[in-house]
Amino acid sequence: MSDKPSVLFVCVHNAGRSQMAAAWLSHLAGDRVEVRSAGSNPGDQVNPAAVAVMAEVGIDISAETPKILTVDAVKESDVCITMGCGDTCPVFPGKRYLDWQLDDPASQGVEAVRPIRDEIERRVRGLLEELDVPAER
Repeated sequence: MSDKPSVLFVCVHNAGRSQMAAAWLSHLAGDRVEVRSAGSNPGDQVNPAAVAVMAEVGIDISAETPKILTVDAVKESDVCITMGCGDTCPVFPGKRYLDWQLDDPASQGVEAVRPIRDEIERRVRGLLEELDVPAER
């Protein structure tokens, strides 16, 4: 593991919440945090409404693709944040686990996804404070 903290965001399809969270963390922390995202049952593409609402705040996730959750991704992460995927994330001693209860943006329009995006930003900023990594923006 590197000297910088590493965070893994996990949701079922890795198409909405975890993608937005990873993008926020990368955007706000730059290269000072290693960021991963994955899904327990990845979708075919990132949710178009998630892509649209992130573009509204200047973050482009259009090239991202859903990824499968692996044991190695969990092992390599200091903090694992789940978002509605239940107990599918393997548990290893010494890791910090958080469960963020967030509405699922699947099949939702832009209007419904905006507040989810904003709540994720708020939580990511709080996580950065806990990790003692100042936000760049």
